[in-house]
Amino acid sequence: MLLCAATLASCEENGLQDITAPATGARIKFFNFGVNAPGVNFYANDTKLTAISSATGSESTIGTAYGGVGSGGLYMAIAPGQYTLKGKIAAATDKDLAIANLAATLTDGKYYSFYLSGFYNATTKTVDAFIVEDPFIPDFDFSATYVRFVHAISNGNPLILYAKNTTTGDEVAAGGAVAYKAAGAFVKLPNGVYDLSARYAGSTVNVITRTAVSFSAGRVYTIGARGDMTVTSTTAANRPLLDNTANR
Repeated sequence: MLLCAATLASCEENGLQDITAPATGARIKFFNFGVNAPGVNFYANDTKLTAISSATGSESTIGTAYGGVGSGGLYMAIAPGQYTLKGKIAAATDKDLAIANLAATLTDGKYYSFYLSGFYNATTKTVDAFIVEDPFIPDFDFSATYVRFVHAISNGNPLILYAKNTTTGDEVAAGGAVAYKAAGAFVKLPNGVYDLSARYAGSTVNVITRTAVSFSAGRVYTIGARGDMTVTSTTAANRPLLDNTANR
């Protein structure tokens, strides 16, 4: 009873918390789309922002593997400012060697995605990197879904993402042509199941496809192109792929 009384008194003293104000700071998520790149942990300057859980008491040597998204695809909060964003090797060999360094300025209240991209150079132990802003729609329609395209394939020409509704058969371009290391705008679509394809500008040939992708109402998605455009195998890990990651 005394504990309950103390708890009630504490609640009364503090009053109601205001949770309506927007969260401060910037938000960022991390992708390892560098073909053949080792697993990495992501850093801002010397502060680690992603890691893989370990049951041994020691840091995991796995890191975010190729094709993976750090922190389960969640945004990480970070104070606004200027940073050097890094992907550092998680394995015991070359532990904490930075394979990518990218200077970036993160603005309060904005969201970002940081990508390792292109091809990992095993000699220089480096890989490409870029960052894009995730500019969410201010007048959000919760009865629809929003989709945008990010191009992370270094040997691919500018691509256009197409989405074909499997129920209606309607196909639309989700924005215009997107070059390597760039992102298209978020495009509003009816929620549903879609077959996705990426084509070079001016072509009707699908160079990357992915079928039966579900887009839910009230959600925002990024479709990221990764891999090697010269690979024709349908099972190789480095084949061209369309990744689907929910932004929110």
